[in-house]
Amino acid sequence: MFNQVSAELTQAYDALQARVASLTEELAIANGKLRRQFEEKEALSERLSSLLDALPAGVVLLDVNAVVVAGNPAALVMFGPDIVGRHWGDVVRDHLEPTLTVGEWLLGNNRVSMAESLIASGGGKIILVHDVTEAHRMQTELERSQRLAAMGEMAATLAHQLRTPLAAALLHTANLAQPGLSDELRARFSAKAGSQLRRLERLIQDVLLFARGESIGRDAIDAGELLAEVAQTVEPLMREHGLAFTVADACAGAIVVGSRKALFGALISLLENAMQATPAGGKICLSGNCRDDQLAIAVHDSGPGIERTMQARIFEPFVTTRGQGTGLGLAIALGVARAHGGGIELFSQPGAGAEFVITLPIAVDHGMESHG
Repeated sequence: MFNQVSAELTQAYDALQARVASLTEELAIANGKLRRQFEEKEALSERLSSLLDALPAGVVLLDVNAVVVAGNPAALVMFGPDIVGRHWGDVVRDHLEPTLTVGEWLLGNNRVSMAESLIASGGGKIILVHDVTEAHRMQTELERSQRLAAMGEMAATLAHQLRTPLAAALLHTANLAQPGLSDELRARFSAKAGSQLRRLERLIQDVLLFARGESIGRDAIDAGELLAEVAQTVEPLMREHGLAFTVADACAGAIVVGSRKALFGALISLLENAMQATPAGGKICLSGNCRDDQLAIAVHDSGPGIERTMQARIFEPFVTTRGQGTGLGLAIALGVARAHGGGIELFSQPGAGAEFVITLPIAVDHGMESHG
């Protein structure tokens, strides 16, 4: 029995030795794999670190409390080497100034855009800060070139537009020199000459405004108050033309930043167009509402609508559906909207009215809540 037990122990020991040898070999293989994975991750980390160091854009890492944990060299150049350990909201307030364009800020003399991404593991955020100064300058130059090109294209049309009221004014003033002219006729010719000269003056003012473009200010404009001011101005004219005028304010206290005077003028121009296009007994509605981070102000009329062939060119200078119009009102309104970072859209079905919608970016308390 002792020999039998001894033999069994010997066999068990041999099996154990074989198992230990097998486990040792498996452990060596596993260690080799782990070492290779570690070396690969270390190499990847070095490559990512080199990439972040060479990246011209600033990269800022925030923890769950929005405190700066790290920043690449570009970020340290932008915001200073002392940003690590500071709250991101404080860094933003010290270095960035909001602009009219959503997602863009002024950093000293430069213009930057910012984007953020959540870190899935452990919370926190990554902020990417990209210098868009050159792109913004090129965009400004492009818009200026386009405006100058448009001015060149409309030079011939401008000469015609100026000549017509000027010739009419000269004709009426020449009639004033006729001997024996009655006071009634003299007053009539004088009034007609004055009307043509005022038309000429308005045309020249519109041309200068279009050529110069809008210089946008820094007014904080309450959208609801702007709608109320515009409505108060046009309501008497609407009643005079026999039109039903309504205002639908769903702006919810939205604020836009820019030129109050320019936006007021653009809306008045749209409403005057609607009023002149809508026959007596028709309806015109001025409305405002928020769409995500955009404010939409619409002017809707129940007039005859705009033909499809005209819709494609309606915002071009000197294109008008009215005999007495300068054709610059919509072009100027479009320029105002674009200068504020927005635009204008036209929705119209012939015979079913027209709707012009101005969209503008909403100011979000200097645009910093999401980073604070």
